[in-house]
Amino acid sequence: MFNSNSRFKWTAVTSACLAVVLSLSLWVPQVQAQSAAAAGDSKPPAALNAESAAAFLDEFFASSETKPHYVGASVIVVKDGQILAEKGYGYADLDKKTPVDPKNTAFRVASVSKTFTAAAVMQLAEQGKVDLKADFQTYVKGLEFENPFGTPVTVENLLTHTTGFEIRDPQLEDIHTDPGKHISMEDYAMKHMPPVVRKPGSAYMYDNFSFLLLGMIVENVSGEPFESYMQEHIFKPLGMNNSSFMLNEKFKSQLATGYDTVHKPVDLYMLEPTPMPQGGMLSTADDIGKFMIAFLNDGKKDDHQILKAATVKSMEQYRSSIHPLLPDTAYGFEAPFQLPGAGSSSKVITKAGDLSGYSSYLFFIPEQNTGVFLTYNQNGALRSLLYSAFIQHFYPQYAKPVQFKEYTPQSAEELQRFNGLYADLRISTIISKLQAGGETSSQLSISDPFLGERKLIQVEDNLFKDELTGQFTAFKSYEDGTTYMREPYLNPFGYAKKGQKAAGFRDVPNNSPYAQAIHGLQSLGYLENEANQSFKPKTTVTRAEFIENILKLSGLKPSKTTPPADTDWAGHAAAGYIQLGYEMGMITGADEKQFKPDQAIVRQEAAAMMWRALQLQYPSELFKDVKLAGSTDTWAVPAVQMMVKLGIYGPEVKIQEDGAVDFLSRKPLIRQEQAAIMYALITQPTDRIVAELRAEQQQEPQPSAEESSEEAGTPESKPEVTPPIPTTESAPAAASVQ
Repeated sequence: MFNSNSRFKWTAVTSACLAVVLSLSLWVPQVQAQSAAAAGDSKPPAALNAESAAAFLDEFFASSETKPHYVGASVIVVKDGQILAEKGYGYADLDKKTPVDPKNTAFRVASVSKTFTAAAVMQLAEQGKVDLKADFQTYVKGLEFENPFGTPVTVENLLTHTTGFEIRDPQLEDIHTDPGKHISMEDYAMKHMPPVVRKPGSAYMYDNFSFLLLGMIVENVSGEPFESYMQEHIFKPLGMNNSSFMLNEKFKSQLATGYDTVHKPVDLYMLEPTPMPQGGMLSTADDIGKFMIAFLNDGKKDDHQILKAATVKSMEQYRSSIHPLLPDTAYGFEAPFQLPGAGSSSKVITKAGDLSGYSSYLFFIPEQNTGVFLTYNQNGALRSLLYSAFIQHFYPQYAKPVQFKEYTPQSAEELQRFNGLYADLRISTIISKLQAGGETSSQLSISDPFLGERKLIQVEDNLFKDELTGQFTAFKSYEDGTTYMREPYLNPFGYAKKGQKAAGFRDVPNNSPYAQAIHGLQSLGYLENEANQSFKPKTTVTRAEFIENILKLSGLKPSKTTPPADTDWAGHAAAGYIQLGYEMGMITGADEKQFKPDQAIVRQEAAAMMWRALQLQYPSELFKDVKLAGSTDTWAVPAVQMMVKLGIYGPEVKIQEDGAVDFLSRKPLIRQEQAAIMYALITQPTDRIVAELRAEQQQEPQPSAEESSEEAGTPESKPEVTPPIPTTESAPAAASVQ
């Protein structure tokens, strides 16, 4: 059971996770890092040796651009079977000022675990015990799931993230603080087994669940528990004495404290299942260095051969791509970050990892016999900054812009086949809007909630170059009309899928000012997409409907905690989402029992619910100068100011001549207005708006904290909804495994 301080921290983390989903800030650091790389100066390459590697790392980690992106970091560089540099920077524990020791400070390496799980599978394949082309069910029995495509999911599909499974990322309840809790891989898989929703092999979607199944294959085929197999057949032969898939007492003492982006510590947590092949590994930079040396030496370190040379070569080979400049995955690896004009080099294989409070990056350049591993106790941009700087400093040939052959661009009419809304296969709330046309026929207009609108210039069939950074976006289409896109910013670890053509609603005319939003939500699957259906656009929305729709839009599942029997939402059809709203702090107030779920929600109440999630990303002080007209209750002013400035409303809201905006705060919300709000949440360039607002305000004198607080109002005074109900059944924070 959590104490009050722990619960407060976890509630903040959970709300922050929702804010990330709503604001789409997940990939901001990578975009910034890649944009910075585009502006970098070209210099002659430096020879990589012990002296130059150490000097490079010291300069990199001391730079003012780098320091904000880590609390503590551990890094190792190897080449030709030798460690060139092994360094620790910053603190494993900020409060205690404990320095990072690359030999002994352990980190959660998150999805870098997948590389090691893949290596174990490849060991068994070498022995003839696993056929990579076989249906994975040959080795994992008893899992029931739908697959309507007549094509089996193979072991190779699992290794390359091409299963076609519906997304099954870790859920809120998968992270906990009970060291005695143990959920087996089998039990977890039985409970969460996804259906196949795309033809296996047709599309790349980063797939955590597939590597859970690979862990089960290792265990079932070898006859050894997964953790024991990893210790005996990979860690022990390589002398990786500070690596494990189990968070035992040894690793609790060695583990660096994780931190959020404002350097607040994240409470120690555990993950389900136990062990977690897809992301549960703990290790040190020194230990990962031992694996890197072996991998680059044809699978051998000292007298221990963990992989055959041919197996290593097979793991270095990319197995799919949307375009040759944009490879997808190899066995246990993925493509590197794009470098401007160069794309993602197929000569480099990488693996990134993210869990709350920790990020890592492993990359190999096999033909240079070089490997680098970075791990740090804060999520963010450090790895993309390091990768770009390292490549450009030592191996700029992999960053050299591509020289394209002469190409005749297609007409705007021909490019219209790309028009539409694209939703990321893994994070469905990451939406991009594509539109052909513009100043030249070779252009596509692309807009997303981070960068806003920009132009893509066609350079080859299905390949476009971003005019801002020189990075590439590519498309792949199938005969059935399915179209996939891979872009470099919002999620470089997978494809986005074009939405279906909207069938429309018989009571929403095409010239309705709400038609774009309603049809957009229909295209993306948030609304039924069948002809001759009614939408009832002017029907009022209830509180229960609103909280359920917003949380579904955010890709979240209902809480599994049973609401207290004496609450007025116990037994309600939306009880799971209402309960989740309480747990996440979106619903607060004075009465612990009354939500009035079937009461019509007024617009300022809806604004307040969204504001409570988004304010962790976007501080209310940024919006205090927004002028409001009409009537808004004092407690709702900060929320309404934020919604107005971010443009999260529909055409019913008008800007008056003096610049004031009437949000119609006290009016009930109706369905067409809710649709406009939902559409704005996934399409408005909110991050760009906030960045521009911050830049403007940095040029002005800032008010004191007391003045800001007084002007923003006190959200605790809200009367309409109730405070979070403490629970020990649901997990305290969202787990993000990359």
